[in-house]
Amino acid sequence: QGQLVESGGGLVQAGGSLRLSCVVSGSIIRINDMGWYRQAPGKQRELVAAITNGGSSNYADSVKGRFTISRDNAKTKVYLQMSSLKPEDTAVYYCNARTPWYDHWGQGTQVTVSS
Repeated sequence: QGQLVESGGGLVQAGGSLRLSCVVSGSIIRINDMGWYRQAPGKQRELVAAITNGGSSNYADSVKGRFTISRDNAKTKVYLQMSSLKPEDTAVYYCNARTPWYDHWGQGTQVTVSS
């Protein structure tokens, strides 16, 4: 059974940058889309960015122009480059891998943006 392992979170000042990484550890069969979600305290989990096997990506309006999602050719890693970070970007960020049968989730990585 495969797992998603995230890294790259941390504390950064407003205006700064962070790069999140997610690696598929083990085997997850038939991954289609991969993406990043986030959940702030007291709020629902929301989509930040997603990328298909074909390389098409979509973003939440709140991060367009600031965040970039990318994926390696082997489709076992996904990255989220975050720039011009704002305090409202503070949340736990989760990696997601979607198969025809199941959504796989990572354990989450905390991103805190100080003002």
